[in-house]
Order: sequence, then structure tokens, then C-alpha cells
Amino acid sequence: MNIMNAIKHINKILFILLSLIFIVGCDDDNTSDLQLSGDTWLKTLKLDEYQGIIDNSTKSVVVGVPVDYNTDAMKVTAIEVSNGAEASMKVGDVVNFSFPQTIKVTNGDAFLDYTVTVKHDEARIISFKLNNEYTGIIDEENHSIVVRIPTSADITSLIPTIETTEGATVSPASGQAVDFTNPVEFTVTYQSATTVYVVSVVQSDSPSAVYVGLASSIDELNPEEKEAANWMLKNIPNAQYLSFDDIRADRVKLDECKVMWWHLHIDGGIDSMTKFEAAAPSAVQAVSKIKEFYENGGSLLLTRFATFYAAQLGITKDGNAPNNCWGQSEETAEITTGPWSFFVTNHADHPLYEGVVSTIDGKDGVYMCDTGYRITNSTAQWHIGSDWGGYDTLNAWETNHGATSLGYGGDGSVVAWEYPSNGITGGVLCIGSGCYDWYAYGVDTSADQYHGNVAKVTQNAINYLISESK
Repeated sequence: MNIMNAIKHINKILFILLSLIFIVGCDDDNTSDLQLSGDTWLKTLKLDEYQGIIDNSTKSVVVGVPVDYNTDAMKVTAIEVSNGAEASMKVGDVVNFSFPQTIKVTNGDAFLDYTVTVKHDEARIISFKLNNEYTGIIDEENHSIVVRIPTSADITSLIPTIETTEGATVSPASGQAVDFTNPVEFTVTYQSATTVYVVSVVQSDSPSAVYVGLASSIDELNPEEKEAANWMLKNIPNAQYLSFDDIRADRVKLDECKVMWWHLHIDGGIDSMTKFEAAAPSAVQAVSKIKEFYENGGSLLLTRFATFYAAQLGITKDGNAPNNCWGQSEETAEITTGPWSFFVTNHADHPLYEGVVSTIDGKDGVYMCDTGYRITNSTAQWHIGSDWGGYDTLNAWETNHGATSLGYGGDGSVVAWEYPSNGITGGVLCIGSGCYDWYAYGVDTSADQYHGNVAKVTQNAINYLISESK
């Protein structure tokens, strides 16, 4: 390489280095144009002089107000943010806080959004047990609690374990022995809120109906199952919750029990017997006890993914479980854009549908929820058709599987069915429709004109199965 070429080569390298330095310098200049160094914390917030509790880790603020306080037009009476920052609300602003609002704190080009929630004082019992063994069924509407215990228990000295809403106190206190010979009043207090619950103990050795589950107690059930179980214990006389382990260990006599209900929810659904067995091992282990109950004349209501259990119990003719199954998760489930229903062609007069049948698209059917319901669409149904599934026709399914369709609209899906009593055993009724749903995450179902049909159909099912029991 001659001297001139060497100089040109060196100059080229220097040019590249200077260009890189220039680019980096430009990047530094661009970064410096963004003002990101200032803090954007919300330090103080008062609404109508009620102090907000700020959680910077979750960017949330909770403002507590008296139990009957009107939150539709609350004034911002104090607000403080980081030095140099500004808030989207200022002192003197009047805002509707009947629902959560957002305050944006901005400092230059940096910002944080805080969610502000106004919470009324509340004083509620959310869990009640006696002797850490017997779970109370809470009726929040009537502020009453019923606890069922064996006749052998001494009800003159039972120890309650009570869980309340945050910050509340209760009298008589949790852990203090109480005589429950007569109903006892428990007073819960938190600041401006006071609620009095009447707790009654009912002694019974053999329940007339049982809700059975995988969890050791109702409190440990998932929200969908818990909603169903609590409904049963509030609405079916002498009903009791039992775990499959309770039944396997003979902890409760079932001599007078007529019907047993299992409603199994699994987020995301299951679509095979292998997955069912993995999800419900205690139910599999209790098969012999449940089968004994059934063969002695007891009836079974199996809903959602519990419909798989009929095959486990040997009740099905061909040993098959539902062949068309799926489901979503509670918190991310879909919101219905119209009413949901299922058809009951040729079976509108079955006792299961007493008082709930409607004409839907020219056919008999049952509405189960209205527009705006959050539903997991958890389905365990039978596909009928020559394309797949093993049952070319409805008649082939009924003949080979040994069940009677109760919910079929000619659309290729059986969503409700029964295995009738043979004169010795009890009856078995199954509901696997995706619109048979008890719990809607984040949705107030009280205004849903159709959701009450879920309870009505269940009440009909239990009444019918009691009549089928021996």
C-alpha cells in the first residue's frame, strides 16, 4: 500500500468514526429533549375532606366514606403531587365517584395513571365456622347464617371462627365459646357501618340432599362452584356440603339422602377422561361409595364437567363421556351480545323445564342469561352427526349410550340428558350446556331477566330426582 492510499484509508476510517460519534451525539440530544427525569407520584388526595389511601405499587387510591354517603358529586379538597408535576384533577373539581376514576400525574413527558375508588364502610361476615369443622351458610340479603351439625355435638359450647370484611370487629368475638341452644346475634361493626347477623344451628345426622365437591369446605371452592353450592344450601331443605373425602371416609350418614349434586368447573375446560381424572382425583377415589349410593336408590345431578362422572360410575351403556367439550377462564371470558339459550325439542313437558320454557326461533327452548353476561361457555355436550363423534343420529346415541336426550334442537348437540332409574337405582340427570352458568366475573346478575332460570332449572332437577329416588 503506498503512502497516498494509506492516507486515504486512514481518512476513511476517521470519517466513519466521526460519523458514529455524530450519530451517538444526536441520540443523546434526542434523549435529552424528552423530560423523563421528574417524579410523577400522587402524594395526597382528599375528597370532601375524606383522606385517600395511596398505594404507589399498584397506582391506586381508596377513599373511605360512610355507609350511606352520596358519591355522585364529590369535591377534590386536597391534592399533592411530586415537585414540578401536574395532576389531571385540581382542588375544587367536582367529580362523580360512584365508579372508579383516573387521575393522571404528569411531569414533562413522564406520567402515571392512578385509579381512584371510593369505598363505603362495610361490616360483613364473609366466613363463619363452628369448631373449625362446620361451615355456616351466609344469607347476606337477610343477614342470617345457618350451620348444620350432627345431633351428637354439644351445641351449648361451640367455638366460632369468623372472618369479616377488612377492619371490622364482631361480637361475640371469634374464638369465644357460645351457647347455640337458641339463635345468636352477631354484631359486626366498622366505623359508620353496623350489621347484625342471626346465627342458627340446625342439628341433623343425615342430610336430605348433598352438594359434593373436591374442596374440603365450601369456602375453598372456586367462585362458580361456590355460587351453586351456596344456592343449594339456602334453598333445598336439610341440604349439606360434603367433600368426596368426607363421603369416602363415611364422615356423614347418607341414610336419608335422596339426591347428590356435583357441579364441576375447570377454567379452560377439559375434553378427555384422562384430564377429568387428573382434575378430580378425590372423586375417582370415591367412585365405589358414590356408586353404592346410586345403586341403593340415590339420585345424581351432574352438571358441567361433572357429566364425565357417569362413565366413571359405570352408568353409561358404552362407557363414553361427552365428546364435544371446551371452556374459557372466568376473568377473561366473553361478554354475551345477546340472550343465550338451548333447545328442548320434544321434551318441553319434562319436569326439568317446568315454568321456564319459551318459544325461541320457532322451537321450544330455555333462556339462561341475557346480553352483557360474562360467560365461560364451559360445555360438555354430545355431538350428533355422521361427520365425527361416533353417533350418526340421535337415535343411535340414545340406543348405544343408554341415555335419553332432554336438550336437543336438531342442531347436532345434546346438552341435557338423563339415565332413568331402572327401578332399583336412582336416576341420573346431566346438564352440560355452556349457558348453564352460575357465576359471572365482575358482572351484577341481579338485573339479568333470564339468569334466574339457572336456579329454576336446578330446583326442578332436584325435585324430579328426589321423586326418582328409592
